[in-house]
Amino acid sequence: MKEMQLQDWNKTIEKLEGRFGGGLDLQAILFLVGLQELGQSYQALNKNQKVDVIHIAVCALLSQWGYYEFAGHDEDGWPHWKETEKLPSLNAKQQDLLIKEAIVQYFA
Repeated sequence: MKEMQLQDWNKTIEKLEGRFGGGLDLQAILFLVGLQELGQSYQALNKNQKVDVIHIAVCALLSQWGYYEFAGHDEDGWPHWKETEKLPSLNAKQQDLLIKEAIVQYFA
């Protein structure tokens, strides 16, 4: 991340930790985004559903750049996306940077 983007990331973290408490890592933030996109009232989620919530977050975040397009909700109200553009081949560090940039943009 460029220095300015790192500052934006740190500001985003501070904003979220001010609202939800400290110690948020990338997975926790993805879970928060996924819950926001799910838009349902609180419900207990099993492990697979929690993974699905994180998947919802990734799709929603990357839809900002045209990699996914919202396809609608299923009968249970869960949102679904379809891939519209193939993601470039990225290593783990590059993937984290891409997601962090998308999170900064999402909360901007």
